[in-house]
This record gives sequence, structure tokens and C-alpha cells, in this order.
Amino acid sequence: MINYIKYQHDSSSEWITLIHGAGGSSTIWYRQIRIFAEKYNVLLIDLRGHGRSNKLGLETLHKKYTFSFIANDVLEVLDYEGIEKTHFVGISLGTIIIRQIAEEHPQRVLSMIMGGAILKFNFKSRILMKLGWVFKSIVPYMILYKFFAFIIMPKENHKQSRNLFVREAKKLYRREFIRWYKMTAGINSILKMFRNLELPIPTLYIMGDEDEMFLPAIRQVVKEHVNYSQLAVIPNCGHVVNVEKPDVFNRMVCKFIDSI
Repeated sequence: MINYIKYQHDSSSEWITLIHGAGGSSTIWYRQIRIFAEKYNVLLIDLRGHGRSNKLGLETLHKKYTFSFIANDVLEVLDYEGIEKTHFVGISLGTIIIRQIAEEHPQRVLSMIMGGAILKFNFKSRILMKLGWVFKSIVPYMILYKFFAFIIMPKENHKQSRNLFVREAKKLYRREFIRWYKMTAGINSILKMFRNLELPIPTLYIMGDEDEMFLPAIRQVVKEHVNYSQLAVIPNCGHVVNVEKPDVFNRMVCKFIDSI
């Protein structure tokens, strides 16, 4: 089973499950734990190969990763802890894992809060992915990861987020990085399905106004998904909204959950 940490509330029955992005770990939520734990039960997940779940990747080297496979890791924890339903809060690629869970098991998802959500790769990001694929066996993976982190989070006020993700990515094994990278090879068709279908689950997208790579697609999706989806844009903020603007992010999450 993947590694997880839980903070149980004395009286609340509501759960929030936090899903980090690729290369990160549950430590990226350090500015959310205290605030969320005051009101809800909180579950922190280390995805397979990440954080304290890093050795799990070595046990399944023969398996090809899929988003469904990774989603099942999360569901296994929920089943083990007897959590029937939970609010999901994700960042970056973690939002794709959440949407995959919602596709397969919508009855387990009370709401989806998608920070720095990814629903489409623009032309620039597709070129970067192809370059990464070409050089993944030649260039040390940490150089590739630092390069991607800089492209996605290029500004000076994004530096803290860049440094945090690069530091956590160092805990990944090279083979693990490549398996996660390969998993994104067929991501365009998955994201297209997500864009075309709005699930009947309350969904809040929280994006930074400087997230030029992913914000335009989210704006378009919210215009089309008018029944259950809404968008909140944080000024002077990049991709990793929970790290760059934690107070604003926390208020938005709590307000949204309380409104459901």
C-alpha cells in the first residue's frame, strides 16, 4: 500500500484527500494541513514512487503505469481506512488522478478542487514533452525535470514552488521518473475526454493568473461545463497555487466545501 498520513478530527465526519503532482510528495501541503485539520479529517497521499512511497515503484518494475492504476492506489487507502466518500484536493498532475477516480468511482467523490489543473497541453508544452521523450535516455532526468519546472514556473515569484518540486523530485528513482513520463504519452486522448464530459460532481478550479500554459484551457472548459464547474483565478500567482498563495487557496477551498 502507498504511504499516507491522516489527521482525524474530533467531531467532523467530512474527509479531505490531498493529491500532489508528479515529482512532488505530500510535503507540498504543509501550508494547508493545520487549516484543513481544524475543520475536517485530512488524508495526505504519497503517490506511487513519490515521497515515502518511493520504494513501491521498485516492487512493480514489470508493470506499466496508467492513470487508472495510480487511481487504484488511492482507492486502496480509502478502502483500508473505511472512507466511503471524500472531497479531493489536487495540484497539477494530481488533478488528473482525481478526475480519473471520479470517472471510475463517482460515488466516492464529494467534490473536486483542482489547483493548477491540467486539462490540455498547449503547443509549447507538447513540444517540450516530445523533446523530453527524445532526450529522456540521454540527459540525466533531474536536468529534464529542472528544465520542465522552469518552463512551467518561470517567474521569480514562482521560485519557491520550483525549488520545492525539484527537491522532492530528487527522491524519485530514474526508472520511476521514466515510467511516469511514459504514462503521459497517451494523455491527450484522456484529457480530451475530460474536457468533453462534465461530471455531476461539484468542481472548483483554482488557477494562478500567471499559469499561461494551462489556464486558457481551463477558462474554455468552465465556459462549457456550466452546471457543476466554476473557476477562481488568483492574481500574481503561477502554477502551484497552494504554495505561492496558501492563505487565498485555503480560504477558497474551505468556502467551496462549506457551500456544498
